[in-house]
Amino acid sequence: MSTSAPLDAQRLLQDYPALNALPASTLQPMLNSGRWLQVPAGTVLFDERQPCEGFPLVLSGRVRVVKLAANGRELPLYRVTPGETCILSTSCLLAGEPYQARGVTECDCELMLLPVALFEPLLAEPVFRRFVFHLFAERLTELMTLIEAVAFHRLDARLAGCLLGKGPVLQLTHQQLADELGSVREMVSRLLKGFAGQGLVQLGREQIRILDAAGLRQIANR
Repeated sequence: MSTSAPLDAQRLLQDYPALNALPASTLQPMLNSGRWLQVPAGTVLFDERQPCEGFPLVLSGRVRVVKLAANGRELPLYRVTPGETCILSTSCLLAGEPYQARGVTECDCELMLLPVALFEPLLAEPVFRRFVFHLFAERLTELMTLIEAVAFHRLDARLAGCLLGKGPVLQLTHQQLADELGSVREMVSRLLKGFAGQGLVQLGREQIRILDAAGLRQIANR
């Protein structure tokens, strides 16, 4: 992880337009005091039981937030892309509690980290407060949808839906699919072989090609 001079304040304001409504006396200190970071792919930005160091605003790239099980399995919770915020960072800052999940960069990222000492007075600004809590509510809805899917939807239906959402040719491993679904590789591999036997997909080395999207859609809608 490296620190640079402000990468592009204009880009930050384009991705997070609500910040434009902040008074100049608030916005300029925020831009001057934020930590502007360039982070390579695969970097752990935060981990379980670590204190929150600030409020991240993503300029480019993608951060994956996962919950770790004792056996090493991961349950993906959500991703943070430019224009979005991390609900976990928000809750940790508001409650003064450590992180309860892990955040990892999926690709090279640029971000600005608002220090804790700056985040708290910013919340006194109605514009910034509405911005934070609006995105917090959106993320909470997404997490409720995830809980519903894991608890009530069959794994084969979730797998079929996942495949359809990624395009006709997927370049990824069975383990990566399992991680995304919060399952184990053996179960996902078994289901994929079943899909292949039905002529729905063609399996290759770290590649899955969809042959029958309509058939997968029937499974996904069960």
